Parts: sequence; C-alpha cells; structure tokens
Amino acid sequence: MRVSTANMFDSSISTLQRRQQSMQESQQKLTSGKRIEYASDDPTGAARAERALSSIERVDANQRALEASRNNMSLGESALGDANEILQQIREAMVAAGNATYSDPEREGLAKKITGLRDQLLSIANRPDGSGGFVFAGQGAEGAPFIDAPGGVTYIGTPGSVQSGNLEQYAMSIDGRMAWEQARSGNGTFVTAVQPNTVDPSNPPAKSWIDAGRVSNPALLTGSSYQVQVSGSGATATYSVLDITNGTTVATGPFASGKTIDFDGISVTLTGQAADGDMFSIEPSAVGLGVFDVLDGTIAELRTPLRGDTQIAQTNAMRLRDLDSVIGNMQNMRTEVGERLNNLDGSQSRMSSLKLYNQTEQSAAEDLDMIQGISDFQNQQAGYDAALKTYASVQRMSLFQYLNL
Repeated sequence: MRVSTANMFDSSISTLQRRQQSMQESQQKLTSGKRIEYASDDPTGAARAERALSSIERVDANQRALEASRNNMSLGESALGDANEILQQIREAMVAAGNATYSDPEREGLAKKITGLRDQLLSIANRPDGSGGFVFAGQGAEGAPFIDAPGGVTYIGTPGSVQSGNLEQYAMSIDGRMAWEQARSGNGTFVTAVQPNTVDPSNPPAKSWIDAGRVSNPALLTGSSYQVQVSGSGATATYSVLDITNGTTVATGPFASGKTIDFDGISVTLTGQAADGDMFSIEPSAVGLGVFDVLDGTIAELRTPLRGDTQIAQTNAMRLRDLDSVIGNMQNMRTEVGERLNNLDGSQSRMSSLKLYNQTEQSAAEDLDMIQGISDFQNQQAGYDAALKTYASVQRMSLFQYLNL
C-alpha cells in the first residue's frame, strides 16, 4: 500500500488531536474530581450515582421532618413538665385545705392561690409552638386550643396529632384533649361518691365519708355499679353493699369507722360517725376527667362557707383523688412524648448511617480515583509529547526539504 507524505501528515495531526483531547478530558476529571461528568461517560455508573443521590435527598427531607418533630416534642415535654410542677403546688394547697383547723377565710385564701395557678396552667395549655401554631392544638385550631368560657374551659382544637407523612410518621403536634381532658375518673377503676341521706335529705349528704378505694383483687372485678347503705347509728349501725346492676346484696356487716369493706375485688373505707340513711355510690371509672374541671370544682368548694368537718373531709378527699388522676394522666402523656423523643434519636442515628452509605455509593460510582487519574494524565502527557516529537520529525521528511539541504 502506497503511503503519501500528505497521508502521514494527516495521520500525525489526527493522532495529536486525539491525544490532546484525551489529555484535556483527564485534566478536567482531575480538576472536578469526578470520573463521570456526563451520563454517556458510564451509563451504568451514572444510574448508580443517581439512585444514591435520590436516597440522600430523601434522607435529607426526612431529617428536616425529624428536626421539626423534635422541636415540637421538646416544647411539649417542657410544657407538660411545667404543668406538672404547678399541679403539685395545687395539690399541696389542697392538702392544707383539708386541715380541720382552717377557717373559711383561710380556705378562701387558698382558693385565690389555686385560681392564680389555674390561670398559669391555662397559659401553658395555650403555649405557642413558635411557628404560628400551638403545642397542644392537636390536628389544628384557628386560635388558642383552650377557651376559658363562663361554663368552664373548653377545648376547641382538633383531637389527634399531625403526622409528618413520611414512612416513620413523626408526630408534629400533641393531642391537647388527651393530655388535659382524658384522665380516668376516680381511682382509674371505679369512682366513689357520697349520695343524699335517704332518711333526712335536708341534712348534709352524710355524717361519714368514703375514701377513693382501691382494687384488692383484679380477677374478681365485675364492672357493676354499687351502693353502700348505712342503717342505724352509733354502736348498732350496720352497712350493706348492693350490686344495683344485678340487684343483689354482696356484703353486709357492722359499721366501724376506718374499717375496710371488701367485696368483688374492691376495697373501700368508711370513716366518721355513722348516721341512719347515709349512702355512697361506687361506679365504674370512665375517661373524660379534665384538669380545669377538677380545679374549678375545687375552687368552688373552697369558697363555700359554713361547711361541716365531714363535708370538708369528703370533698377534699375526692378532689385530691381527681387531681392525682389528672396528674397521672399528664405524667403518662409526658412519658409518651419522652418516648417519641427517644425514637427520634434512634431514627436520626439510622438516617445518618443510611446517608453515609448512600454517599459512599455515590462516591464509588462517580468519583475519580485521584492516584489512578494522575497516573493516566501523566501517561497521556508523555504520549502527547512523544506524538509532538514524532510529528516534528515526520514533517521534515519531504522531498523539498531534502533538496534544500
């Protein structure tokens, strides 16, 4: 095959251009640190890097939702802690109000103190979350979720909790109704209460009083409603317990102040002076006891003058029971919020690991091995230099240059 001088020149220039382009591409990769600049460089590697990048963006979005949830849960946990401290102060005031030596003006003073603490609780219940909403608004409210109306505090928020919408459903708010208005009445299993005296309803409800009671044997509980009736007075007084749901008498015995009465897994204690016709009810507990209902009832009773020692002891014991119930419910909600914060910490750790894995995958797919890249660039540079020298030698090998020598 005949090879002309022009063909040799064209071939040399084409080789120089290819080597120059390859060297330029290597230089660009070294500058950017990327092995893949365009999808055409490596379609498989580009797809792998794109999948990793999509996963990283999803993790970033989830982390933003997590931080928003953490902020709201931290605000809620702090608010519940503040509310619990105030409720403990109210409980101390109520214990003091049970002192038989206190006068009506002294109990009025305690009522004013509890009123001030109640107003602080209402402020906590309507605490803003810093983003235009409220910590206890649940699934949303047009304004403050708790309204202090003439008939008492009303919850106008939407029960429930807003979720983030991602796979793990981070809570973005706290159900205010559950925290403030959904305690179980009584001791959590049943509710004791005094009833009008059946012999002389015009007198105070009873000469004796009943405590909050307790469960002695959960296996024997029936869920029925009961009445405890006192017959006679003094040393001859007796009691009888009627299961009004089934219409049967389940217990009878002599009345003795401070003695425990046991029946159907329930234990209650009657204290004080027996009076013929005294009657007490025992009903199954239900959900729906609100913090502000308990406080409003307590304030009203403390401001009622001329109550006897029995009335004071009975109402104070019942209000302490109800207050303990709402405190317990709020502590349970605080525990739940704390558990959510713990879950967020665990979720954040998992997301950090997932993000690191995808960043590693992305880097492995598209990043340049710098040592290999430098080596390739140096080899291409040496090849380009050799091609230049070869071209310089070839271009002098023409007949005209030879004749000029």
